Amino acid sequence: MSTAAFHIASLLEKMTSSDKDFRFMATSDLMSELQKDSIQLDEDSERKVVKMLLKLLEDKNGEVQNLAVKCLGPLVGKVKEYQVETIVDALCTNMRSDKEQLRDIAGIGLKTVLSELPPAATGSGLAANVCRKITGQLTSAIAQQEDVAVQLEALDILSDMLSRLGPPLGAFHASLLHCLLPQLSSPRLAVRKRAVGALGHLAAACSADLFAELADHLLDRLPGPRAPAPASPASPAAVRTLIQCLGSVGRQAGHRLGAHLDRLVPLVEEFCSLDDDELRESCLQAFEAFLRKCPKEMGPHVPSVTSLCLQYMEHDPNYNYDSDGDEEQMETEEGEFSEQESEDEYSDDDDMSWKVRRAAAKCVAALIGSRPDLLPGFHRTLAPALIRRFREREENVKADVFVAYITLLRQTRPPKGWVEEPTQAGSSLHMLREQVPLVIKALQRQLRDRSVRVRQGCFSLLSELAGILPGSLAEHMPVLVAGIVFSLADRANSSTIRMDALAFLQGLLGTEPAEAFHPHLPTLLPPVTACVSDPFYKIAAEALLVLQELVRALWPLGGPRGLDPEPYVGEMSAATLARLRATDLDQEVKERAISCAGHLVGHLGDRLGDDLPPSLSLLLDRLRNEITRLPAVKALTLVARSPLPLDLQPIPAESLPILASFLRKNQRALRLAALAALDALAQRQGLSLPPRAVRVVLAELPALVSESDMHVAQLAVDFLTTVAQAQPASLAEVSSPVLSALLQLLRSPLLPAGVLAAAQGLLQALVGTRPPCVDYAKLMGLLTAPVYEQAADGGPGLHKQVFHSLARCVAALTAACPQEAAGTANRLVCDARSPKSSTGVKVLAFLSLAEVGQVAGPGPQRELKAVLLDALGSPSEDVRAAASYALGRVGAGNLPDFLPFLLGQIEAEPRRQYLLLQALREALGAAPPESLKPYAEDIWALLFQRCEAAEEGARGVVAECIGKLVLANPPFLLPRLRKQLAAGQPNTRSTVITAVKFLVSDQPHPIDPLLKSFIGEFMESLQDPDLNVRRATLTFFNSAVHNKPSLVRDLLNDILPLLYRETKIRRDLIREVEMGPFKHTVDDGLDVRKVAFECMYSLLESCLGQLAICEFLNHVEDGLKDHYDIRMLTFIMLARLATLCPVPVLQRVDRLIEPLRATCIAKVKAGSVKQEFEKQDELKRSAMRAVAALLTIPEVGKSPIMADFSSQIRSNPELATLFESIQKDSVSAPNTDSMDLG
Repeated sequence: MSTAAFHIASLLEKMTSSDKDFRFMATSDLMSELQKDSIQLDEDSERKVVKMLLKLLEDKNGEVQNLAVKCLGPLVGKVKEYQVETIVDALCTNMRSDKEQLRDIAGIGLKTVLSELPPAATGSGLAANVCRKITGQLTSAIAQQEDVAVQLEALDILSDMLSRLGPPLGAFHASLLHCLLPQLSSPRLAVRKRAVGALGHLAAACSADLFAELADHLLDRLPGPRAPAPASPASPAAVRTLIQCLGSVGRQAGHRLGAHLDRLVPLVEEFCSLDDDELRESCLQAFEAFLRKCPKEMGPHVPSVTSLCLQYMEHDPNYNYDSDGDEEQMETEEGEFSEQESEDEYSDDDDMSWKVRRAAAKCVAALIGSRPDLLPGFHRTLAPALIRRFREREENVKADVFVAYITLLRQTRPPKGWVEEPTQAGSSLHMLREQVPLVIKALQRQLRDRSVRVRQGCFSLLSELAGILPGSLAEHMPVLVAGIVFSLADRANSSTIRMDALAFLQGLLGTEPAEAFHPHLPTLLPPVTACVSDPFYKIAAEALLVLQELVRALWPLGGPRGLDPEPYVGEMSAATLARLRATDLDQEVKERAISCAGHLVGHLGDRLGDDLPPSLSLLLDRLRNEITRLPAVKALTLVARSPLPLDLQPIPAESLPILASFLRKNQRALRLAALAALDALAQRQGLSLPPRAVRVVLAELPALVSESDMHVAQLAVDFLTTVAQAQPASLAEVSSPVLSALLQLLRSPLLPAGVLAAAQGLLQALVGTRPPCVDYAKLMGLLTAPVYEQAADGGPGLHKQVFHSLARCVAALTAACPQEAAGTANRLVCDARSPKSSTGVKVLAFLSLAEVGQVAGPGPQRELKAVLLDALGSPSEDVRAAASYALGRVGAGNLPDFLPFLLGQIEAEPRRQYLLLQALREALGAAPPESLKPYAEDIWALLFQRCEAAEEGARGVVAECIGKLVLANPPFLLPRLRKQLAAGQPNTRSTVITAVKFLVSDQPHPIDPLLKSFIGEFMESLQDPDLNVRRATLTFFNSAVHNKPSLVRDLLNDILPLLYRETKIRRDLIREVEMGPFKHTVDDGLDVRKVAFECMYSLLESCLGQLAICEFLNHVEDGLKDHYDIRMLTFIMLARLATLCPVPVLQRVDRLIEPLRATCIAKVKAGSVKQEFEKQDELKRSAMRAVAALLTIPEVGKSPIMADFSSQIRSNPELATLFESIQKDSVSAPNTDSMDLG
């Protein structure tokens, strides 16, 4: 017998003891054993343990019974399936027992067992088998109405089972439905309530036919309110139950109710008119569920639901709000106190009207959240009503009113990239701005309310408002400050309200102008500094953050001081230093105190007086401590960057060696911070830095100038540049290892622009000092050596990007030494012309000439032209491209000489069109717009002659040239471009639209307002008969949606139908091509469809609020059955939609699953090429990602069709493995549990 089995056997023996303490301890030890993963029970032990635990369930001692029930949970996973079934049988029998205690224990046991059953996703059939065994017994227990306690327990267990394991019970759904429906008319309220809950869970998992039966049953049983009153006194309760059942079905499976809403909603509306508050609450809760789950189908009913919500949000028949005086009464103190007194005197335990008001407020929140398209109307109708209800007397209702208004605010927040003038009349933001005074007036009293929850609601609401309309609260600062101070002084309640008040104040300092705080600082500062010294660490940390923000906002660096800091600086400094000196603090408080001290010294150091030396000394101390060194480095950087005349003399000598040691640490954030601090100190102190300490730091630098971490490398190079300018002698000593590391870095093909700019700065600093740290000729030789040596030894080629980086560095060196420019240019021209030069040398020479021509004058012009023209005929493609680039860049610096020559060459050399047009593109991009105006007409004419070029690549370059030319003079050239659209041939029209695409950039540009006024006319090309023009228009539209959605948002109503039309497969564009003995199908419309679907994906990211998602989903659905490329796109779209708007996806999930299933089970024909198998695998993976995303919507797993598909995936080893790997990859999934199959 194994040790574990022996131990278990001894425990079982003790469980038979007559002493209850022995039995209790033995059961407790068994519980501990069962919870160990390592325990393995043999068959005999399993049987004995199960038998003993079932016996203990009937123990006379309640504590032993309770422990035995708890043991069942871990036991389920440790014993074989038939033993679990034995346990379940015994529990079901006990549930029918005459003894109440035994029934209760059996009920708890069944719930415990059910909660521990492995989900169907594991492939185990145990859950389904157990549920099938229980179900019959539960239904018979529910059906017989002798013992209500048994009924209630059975209904509870059934509800649990259906919520966790609904789909595997498919075979029992019909019998469960027929068993539960009669319970809705039970005379007992508790039975009815539990039946309502169970029916809700069943509705989510049952088949469409059963759901229709359930909906019809509820509809048929609901009498019309205008029907003759039934004689039975129970009818109001029955109606309430039916409405509650509708609400429960709506919450659990509302997405399936859409088809029945036109019959349901008018009925439920009618019941609201009956004088029964509980019924009204149920009706409004049902509406809330309908709005959240079926927003589209509820569209026609929104006006009537809105008016009901407005009516019942005010429904308070037992209380007089003195509506005649309305809100004016709030302005007088007497009015406030009289209302407060009447509130205290009023008491009525039977008043249910508050539940109606709360349900109405929640329904309003659902209405606002589900229909963002109706926002302006909500601002006109719902916003004033919500603001009036801020005076609500019931705290729970008031909280929901605040939530509803916050929902309205969040919907009003402009989307990213929205260009809208907030004062634009009629806009939601404009209406919101007009509401601000009313909101503040209504909240004035609430901010001083005794209830913490009310004040927290106020702060949440005002924070949201300040974030959407920055600056709008400035004129109401007296009210806000009074409210903040009131909460900061509130020590009677929990610390949460003070933290909320501090967080709100910090947010205000970021959104409102500093001047608004000036008059209130004497009132605000004392409570904030009192919070800094609060014993509770969270309050102290939050207060230090507020103090830091106060200093930063009220006395910004570099600006004039609008407020004299003298009266306040002593108090702020004393509070901060007290926290900085203390060592027995929470880590967060230490870090915040260091940061706050850094801000105080950086912003107000000149006013600190005697507090400055101890502050700096403490910062140095914290720099030496491993726990506080990172915030201390950042604080030191802030101090060093301060423009104030501070005496930092002791800091550099002590801090430089410490900072140098940080550069060797593994902690990346520390290295970055240390480099920033070193750079700031070097810029501030310069020559006064101790040379020995500087050399210690410099010794650490070469190792950091490496491509393994580009950000660290950039900061290291920036620091070296600063040292080169401040102490060239120190740098000269380490210039060799530094240069070696820098030149190695420049060979990286992944060099970011920031690092390249830093490298250029360092090279210029090295040759720019007097005397130079490194000689110009030597540095130039070292820089170009990799290319010249490569020519000699025929080593591995350098990446194309490296040539561009080196060329920029050559130009930077030339700019730093203008006297060398002519000689360098001549040498480069010789290298480019020499027949002995390798390809690499020529490429570098041309690219360098392009940059040098920009920076330091182009050298001998005539010779350069000839060399560049010759190079355009070079056999090497790289040389031709470099020469074309150089021709354009050099030409941009000397337009009068080069541009006419370039235009002439384009006319004369048709064979070199493409390269010459590329040169023109570079010239147009690099030249100042003003200098191009004299040549605009000639260039315009030449480009439009070439719009009909046969080669698509050449037309693309022409389009880019036209775009760059239009940017030189938009008011004159953009209207002409539009006219060309009407006049030209198909290729010209397509080129014009492509040119417009180049006018859209992701940054704000002066052309934007003008482009917006013309964009509608350009988008009309979506109706062009030519396929290529439509494709170009869609590509342009996609670029606009992606980079600057504000250009097209207002036109979407007109554009979307045309866009959706392009997603359809057109049979007239499909043709058969004979390839020898084979016939091959070609779809000419595929490219256009692909771009159309790409546009749809971009719209999801930036214009979701303007899309009718149901219509959008219709076309996504079509795409799921289209070509490989389009299916890949629509799978990604479906996954995105599942996250962004789960409700409409949920409504049609059954239809969406079919194409996903078809993709997953598709087989590639035998004998197909390898690429076909790879494509099919990628498609399957993409489809599985979509399935995984769908399963993050909790209700999807309960869909019968999804349950069927899930079991299909589990039964196929290949699909099961694929799904598992996708679940592991899916780190972005909000909840991995919800992605369980089944």
